[in-house]
Amino acid sequence: MHKTAKHQLSGFTLVEVLVVVVILGILAAVVVPRVMDQPDRAKVVKASTDVQALMTALNMYRLDNNQYPSTEQGLQALVQRPAGQPEARNWKAGGYVDRLPRDPWDGEYQYLNPGIHAEIDVYSLGADQTLGGEGINADIGNWNR
Repeated sequence: MHKTAKHQLSGFTLVEVLVVVVILGILAAVVVPRVMDQPDRAKVVKASTDVQALMTALNMYRLDNNQYPSTEQGLQALVQRPAGQPEARNWKAGGYVDRLPRDPWDGEYQYLNPGIHAEIDVYSLGADQTLGGEGINADIGNWNR
């Protein structure tokens, strides 16, 4: 007895596979640039958050000592009692922050008293670590709020 049953093969045709590949390519072309931009945005947000935290600590310092530290005393005055003028008579034991953060591009946050943009300036130099710039290279400071 001979069976004449036909076996049907199931699968995708070449055209179906090509359509799927083209659709995936279009999606990748649209989505990937947007996703790749997210780390840069996250770094800008982190720098902005750090600047705000440093401003809060500096305001606490000012409440205790009636003035901000000088540019020479710098942000280090938030961690350890500063020497020189103006004297920090009521400096809080333990400091105002545990340690000074580094910006997301591994640079130091900058401090000016008096500031150029505000009474005091606290800022990151951005990705290029130089003054000025645009996009992720722009300075991120307390005046950007």
